[in-house]
Amino acid sequence: MRTMIDVKGLKKSYKDKKVIHGIDFAVNRGEILCFLGPNGAGKSTTINIITGVLRCDSGSIEYCGESIYKNLLEYKTHLGIVPQDLALYDDLSAEKNVLFFASLYGLNGAALKDACRFALEFTGLSDRAKDKANTFSGGMKRRLNIACAIAHKPELLIMDEPTVGIDPQSRNHILEGVKRLREQGMTILYTTHYMEEVEEISTRIIIMDDGHIIAEGTNESLKSEYANETASLETVFLKLTGKSLRD
Repeated sequence: MRTMIDVKGLKKSYKDKKVIHGIDFAVNRGEILCFLGPNGAGKSTTINIITGVLRCDSGSIEYCGESIYKNLLEYKTHLGIVPQDLALYDDLSAEKNVLFFASLYGLNGAALKDACRFALEFTGLSDRAKDKANTFSGGMKRRLNIACAIAHKPELLIMDEPTVGIDPQSRNHILEGVKRLREQGMTILYTTHYMEEVEEISTRIIIMDDGHIIAEGTNESLKSEYANETASLETVFLKLTGKSLRD
């Protein structure tokens, strides 16, 4: 696989607290790379650095062989970002939310309308296009958040805990959508603390704890190396960290 994002020696501290401890990893084209770890593991901080929201203290982040800081605005046009906290305008309709966010990527005219139609259809919200976001359930708002992130068809979709606090039906809809996006050629970086999500959608997994990467591999290879092929990913995680994500 060709490398899209290459991260080396990434470190980040807040005052005297080290949050990221010199981690290295790559994001390869066409994969669903899942970051798995408990709250406070450093997943969201890592994501925020990759998206350019935060600056690292040291280390390098390259996109297609060049530092993301060489032209940060250009780099961001290749990203779609689904933040952990909803980023929507509640008093605007679903359609107007998607049109607004897609327009930030330079889309206009017929291309903008087509992008909006694609995103709403993909997330199953076409029939609610004219309804305001504040009338939506939590799960529907999460889906609208995704629609806003994919309308411009980014190369890399970054999803930070996109299913927190939603019902099982909405979660399944989102997970199926993630797999379909990969089938359409999108690369996806996905953070979660739900084991079952990682087992269902990942093509590769990075396990983080206390700001360190403690294991990396496919679902099958991690089980084979740290437990056995019939074990659950939860068993692997417990063995590596001494923690349970169900706590």
